[in-house]
Amino acid sequence: MSAQSQKARAAEAALDYIEDGMIVGLGSGSTAALFVKALGRRCAAGDLSVKGIPTSRETEEIAREAGVPLIPIEQADRIDVAVDGADEVDGSFRLIKGGGGCLLREKIIADAADYMIVLIDETKLVETLGAFALPVEIDPFGWTITAKKVFDALRRASVERPLVDIRRQGDRSEPFITDGGHYILDCACNAITDPEAVDAELSALPGVVDHGLFLDQARVVIVGEDEDVRILEL
Repeated sequence: MSAQSQKARAAEAALDYIEDGMIVGLGSGSTAALFVKALGRRCAAGDLSVKGIPTSRETEEIAREAGVPLIPIEQADRIDVAVDGADEVDGSFRLIKGGGGCLLREKIIADAADYMIVLIDETKLVETLGAFALPVEIDPFGWTITAKKVFDALRRASVERPLVDIRRQGDRSEPFITDGGHYILDCACNAITDPEAVDAELSALPGVVDHGLFLDQARVVIVGEDEDVRILEL
């Protein structure tokens, strides 16, 4: 079975955690999009009445097309659950996210939610984070200086021979711009043996807005498999 089919299984399984009246944080990316569409079908059928808060303009468009009612985050006094995908998940539910460029808003929603559900196919489960390049969202001002400081910070956090590169638009000419107007550095780390140290080092840097390590946020990981799903809970 393809990874896409596994993701679809995980997205459908996440609906079991959604209850009437909930405010749901809607993640970004291909797996989150499958969940948003499945949620829209349940809302259209009258099975669920929820309000969604999207983490990106792309997710907002998908949600509107799917028929998921949306509210601005400023109108929410709480978020019941955030549902999102991940680029990597280790055995302690530490994540790398941000491959789609929405990590800052995804992290704001995940941190505000009572709990976070992560949807993945089985290829995203890893023993050690870092094979997927770690995204770091930065302010455009002085980005070359910030990139050098990010490199040095990764070295201090015991990442061997990191490679730090600015993410480009599809035509490779201009830097990729996030919904918040920031740049993204993609940091090839190979292995992140101490995610907490990397978190501390990067978070302390002026110019770094946030990074794609999500620590102590996921509470449920739903792994799509060929025949079923595997539910992992902390």
